[in-house]
Amino acid sequence: MKHLAGDAGDAGPVPAAARALFPAERLSLVEQYCSLLATDGVVRGLIGPREVPRLWERHLVNCGLMASALPQDATVADIGSGAGLPGLVIGMARPDLQVTLVEPLLRRTTFLEEVVASLELTNVTVRRDRADALHGSATFDVVTARAVAPLERLLGWCMPLVAPRGALIAMKGDSAEAEIAEAGATLKKLGCATPLIEVLGLTGDARDPEQGADHEGPQTRVVRVTWADPARVSLPTSGGRGGARSSHNNRPSRRKRRPS
Repeated sequence: MKHLAGDAGDAGPVPAAARALFPAERLSLVEQYCSLLATDGVVRGLIGPREVPRLWERHLVNCGLMASALPQDATVADIGSGAGLPGLVIGMARPDLQVTLVEPLLRRTTFLEEVVASLELTNVTVRRDRADALHGSATFDVVTARAVAPLERLLGWCMPLVAPRGALIAMKGDSAEAEIAEAGATLKKLGCATPLIEVLGLTGDARDPEQGADHEGPQTRVVRVTWADPARVSLPTSGGRGGARSSHNNRPSRRKRRPS
């Protein structure tokens, strides 16, 4: 395995928000990961040099907020994991979760595998593949994505991986409303419920007391997409796209027919 440097450098000290967010026994793992991003991640082109001073606040804390919102003991697929944001952070923060990092590029999966081995993250698996390569072979309680694609495209890649009572949780920021509006037709076609926009942040007791009671602290916005009717979800068994199916009544099928 290639040696990982691990010198935090300009990433700076651990902020109060991170100490409040991550469990004390897991914080050291996040610190080591931050160190690797600031060094190997930059050298290998996974993180831009300008991102190093804001790794904690812009990346690690944001991803940690998402981790805190996931259900207990869930299976998670992080699509387009890149340098491991948010998937690696989720795996470090939540040892109860089983996390699969899905990433098609070799140089990225090599880095991810090295980090997983170095930090001994036994609940994290790396898979070098496109999301659609998993269609029909795996489903997950939660599918996550960050800065991968607009929601309209993301739905086609991710929803076939979402279990009937699972959810796609995508980090979207200020673009959330516009992307939901643009994805209207796709949401309907796939049989999705109306997406929910959630603002994730620290609770009052976990906020930095030095910032004052009126300071909201770090926040991240996510779009949560579920199936409209879990009982009618038909996930494929051999590739293709998942989605809602018609029950055995007079409702028309939602599946496209092949041209004769």
